[in-house]
Amino acid sequence: MAIKAVVFDFDGTLMDTETCAYDAYCGIYAEYGLRFPLEAWAAGIGTKGYVYDPFAELERLTGAPVDRNAMNARYQEAHAANVERATLFPGVLERLEEARRLGLSIGLASSSDRAWIERHLGRQGIRDYFRTVRTCDDVERVKPDPALYRLAIGDLGVEPQEAFAIEDSFNGLRAAKAAGLYGVAIPNTVTAKMDFAEADLILKSLEQQSLEDIIRLLEQDK
Repeated sequence: MAIKAVVFDFDGTLMDTETCAYDAYCGIYAEYGLRFPLEAWAAGIGTKGYVYDPFAELERLTGAPVDRNAMNARYQEAHAANVERATLFPGVLERLEEARRLGLSIGLASSSDRAWIERHLGRQGIRDYFRTVRTCDDVERVKPDPALYRLAIGDLGVEPQEAFAIEDSFNGLRAAKAAGLYGVAIPNTVTAKMDFAEADLILKSLEQQSLEDIIRLLEQDK
């Protein structure tokens, strides 16, 4: 079957929001002369319910209690400031325009909540590209469960093998593959060390290949 649709992840794929959180934690840890443990924290990217407590880890490393409320307030302030400065990744607008030109149905599937997604899609001026937006508000289980992707392709009216997902995380890629979609991984600085062995294609950025080329590569390998 020919590919007719593309479903994008949001955080870390379209917009560099994951670095916003990472940098906020790094700033706090740096005040103690410590390196924030990226690998342990990043395991929860793309999903919800993963329990990693950066402040408990800070207490363990320093051997002293921290004021959780004050520390969290500082994190929230730094994170919010970072998010306000965050932009779309290079190539996002070009790929969205290309998808529209190619006649692809465009969807979005995210483990984040709808308010967060709609706010940033609107702020970046890209909401109208998406025929469907599915978030954690629509499902009982988020990625790596395939429910979000199943809903998205159902909305788009295509079969799983007629769509591909673009993801930045292991959890997101697993969800897409479990739903039967092709999976294209584009790791970022936060997710670069994750295992993307399941991916049908791994790219360095959305600028590396046109969607036309991506589709050709996916279809020739099926």
